[in-house]
Amino acid sequence: MRRMFGFLIGILVGAVVGSTVALLLAPESGEKLRGEIRERGQGFMNEVSHAADTRRIELRGRLESLRAPKAE
Repeated sequence: MRRMFGFLIGILVGAVVGSTVALLLAPESGEKLRGEIRERGQGFMNEVSHAADTRRIELRGRLESLRAPKAE
């Protein structure tokens, strides 16, 4: 689990560094670039939120099945 967490942190840091470099080297105008970044960021946040909601529902289902009394 610890290795997975470290890997995810590495991906996040890499994404931040990559996006910063892309901003610095982008040939488009600032306003257009900011609009595209805003749209992509919003799309990314929507995907993360959807994935978190899906995982939360799955984990609640598992928790309920573990809490349910077992028939013998």
